[in-house]
Amino acid sequence: MQINNLDMRIAIVTDAWCPQVNGVVTTLSKTSETLNTLGHHVHIVNPQEFRSFPCPSYPEIRLAWRPYAKVRNQLDSFSPDRIHIATEGSLGLAARKYCLRNKFQFTTSYHTQFPQYVRKRFPIPLAASYHYLRWFHGAGTQTMVATLQQERDLLENGFKRIVRWSRGVDADLFRPGDPGFLLEHRPVWIYVGRIAVEKSLERYLELNLPGTKLVIGDGPARPSLEARFPAARFLGYKFGAELQAYLGAADVFVFPSRTDTFGIVILEAMACGLPIAAFPVTGPIDIVRHGITGILSEDLEFAARGALLLDKQSCRKEALRYSWTNAMRQFLDNLVPIRMTA
Repeated sequence: MQINNLDMRIAIVTDAWCPQVNGVVTTLSKTSETLNTLGHHVHIVNPQEFRSFPCPSYPEIRLAWRPYAKVRNQLDSFSPDRIHIATEGSLGLAARKYCLRNKFQFTTSYHTQFPQYVRKRFPIPLAASYHYLRWFHGAGTQTMVATLQQERDLLENGFKRIVRWSRGVDADLFRPGDPGFLLEHRPVWIYVGRIAVEKSLERYLELNLPGTKLVIGDGPARPSLEARFPAARFLGYKFGAELQAYLGAADVFVFPSRTDTFGIVILEAMACGLPIAAFPVTGPIDIVRHGITGILSEDLEFAARGALLLDKQSCRKEALRYSWTNAMRQFLDNLVPIRMTA
């Protein structure tokens, strides 16, 4: 089957989609947008078109109910040249089943530290979650990951055929802003992201730091954290130019998560000139240049105070190395035809 690589029909199947706000949705939205700009045809199979139910312990996430027939119909109708399964939920399982039944090749991607997320909520051993993930991804031709550290982690846990797919940042939108936008007592420390148990946000809020702590985002842990830490300002979700205004006016971005596979918001903060304070774990360790664009330390207070002394222009310069166009070309190179060619 000969396929024109300049005009491909690409189906992307994801359990994470709008109105969810997270790195997976951002990545796939930018993927679709950029691929269309490059002249390809993209169809996103997502939960909005299915009967769904709330994910246990995380009701913001909706899981499709018995989606196989509708997934099959959508994919048959679209007739894709390439199929990429982005998530391991009910839609991902349905698309995997569809591909195997039709003897179609497909790729997958690993966006979320699924075993660690589950372990935070339920007493399920990490080994059991990794067993499921090896089964799920092992049926694909290859699995895409965002960073070298994530590749190493998965290989150590028995995964095969790992390839790289980086991320980008909209540097025209995310740029240094006016410090006068924020009237809070300086320095201003800021966190942006989901407010959920796996993000370890309390590690940030507990820090003994001068100035003001801002939290942008929402999630199931917000009510309890807002009650425990009344001195911090919880601002809810911010998007686009409004989010840029907050990031561009702050002093340091604090990223307390140990479970992210990348952390697109780190790039967005750096593009706004913010140095990063984070733990030396998967995600930050691949993006942040220690001592130049941020401080990575098991002592998060030490990291935050040290990051305050770093050069903001260096942070912006480093973020400019990442673009969505380059990331999408990498994604395209990783895709495979649904049928093997002779």
